[in-house]
Amino acid sequence: MIDFRYHVVSLISVFLALAVGIALGAGPLKETIGDTLTGQVQQLRTEKDALRAELDTNASAVKDSEAYIDASGPQLLDGSLTDRRVAIIALGDVPEKSRTALDQRLDQSGATVTAHVTLTDMWTDPDVRTFRQALVSQLTQYLDPTPPADAGAEADLASALVQALVTADPANPDVLSNDAGTLLDVLSSSENKDNPLVTIAEDVTMPADAIVVVAVPLEPVAAGATPSPEPAASVVAAQIAVLTAAQELSSGAVLADGPRGKGALTDAVLADGDLSAALTTVSGTDAVTGQINVPLALANRIGGKNGHYGFDEGETVLPPAIELPPVSRAAAVPENAGAGSAP
Repeated sequence: MIDFRYHVVSLISVFLALAVGIALGAGPLKETIGDTLTGQVQQLRTEKDALRAELDTNASAVKDSEAYIDASGPQLLDGSLTDRRVAIIALGDVPEKSRTALDQRLDQSGATVTAHVTLTDMWTDPDVRTFRQALVSQLTQYLDPTPPADAGAEADLASALVQALVTADPANPDVLSNDAGTLLDVLSSSENKDNPLVTIAEDVTMPADAIVVVAVPLEPVAAGATPSPEPAASVVAAQIAVLTAAQELSSGAVLADGPRGKGALTDAVLADGDLSAALTTVSGTDAVTGQINVPLALANRIGGKNGHYGFDEGETVLPPAIELPPVSRAAAVPENAGAGSAP
């Protein structure tokens, strides 16, 4: 059994060691310890300054590269979508800066933007699903082609939206058909007039040839912060339905997405073999490289070439060069055109 004298001896040893350390630190080792600490602090300061200089150099190089790519945009895009008409469907609130940049790139490609449509929360809100299903029954009579009976409300609404943007008047290819106008009116209004399924930036008068579907980009997550929850499966399915209808009912469609990551729509497309084989995606459209890729990818999709473009796994950096044939539009010829009495 350890007695009291053992404890006393232990405490004395501890205090002696402490006293010796203080004496050495204040005496013979004072200069050595001080010099060592001073040297380490100076080394850390030098390394920090070097890292800051390297960061500034890299940031300047990135800025210069972006400026070069931005200036090259008009030459890269010139003539890629000559005379094509493109409608833009935003799947939710997209930063105005990104939407403006896409408009600019489409203009540089020779395309004309015919519409800006944004889906509201009502498009996917589970609390108004019954309302959407009832609305579908009103829209069916204006659809041609009509979706399969088992397509589901989301697919029916997506078909209605796309047909509203691309269907021309049979007698005038430069004007929307009456049915298309009706579809837009119904989709952009609701029972209480305050919560429409879509909002339209301006009057849509001209039918589109192709469609750019703009996804809501993932919000950046700060270090240590909790990431936003992933979209519900029903929301993703409704968004995929819009993209699928856009591809099937127009001459070509492209998904313009933000950064890749868990919850990004591009990731959902690439994770499904059938979808990835049928739908074209461009990620990183928050940056100039992605914005320039959108018209180039759309030209390839119109030309029958599917692809996925960006800098992440499963993507190609740049869409291949392609030359589309000139656009040919003509009014439908009446069945009795040219009929008459023989001479």
